[in-house]
Amino acid sequence: QVQLVESGGGLVQAGGSLRLSCAASGRAFNNYAAAWFRQGPGKEREFVAAISRAALRRDYADYAEGRFTISRDNAKNTVYLQMNSLKPEDTAVYYCTAVDRYGSRRNYDYDYWGRGTQVTVSS
Repeated sequence: QVQLVESGGGLVQAGGSLRLSCAASGRAFNNYAAAWFRQGPGKEREFVAAISRAALRRDYADYAEGRFTISRDNAKNTVYLQMNSLKPEDTAVYYCTAVDRYGSRRNYDYDYWGRGTQVTVSS
């Protein structure tokens, strides 16, 4: 089992930045790929970004490319999502997730989920 706890969400003005963190506990986190998903009001949960176990590979949704950066520090069992140039449409609950194989953008392929952290971007 892997337990995930997100933090770093909040209220920010459009154009601003936030850095989300996801702290993992339980099994060795470096055995898992990780990802961020988000779910906006009245919307389905969607893929944001993913990172492989050793951070050698990264994948981004089109809307995140160039604005968001996913990273990880396996020594700290933590995954990060740096979000810049935020837009009101980025308002959502952001979820951290983990799986033993890198490469999926489908939420049902992921085994472990945090409870999410709210990000609100005002115009």
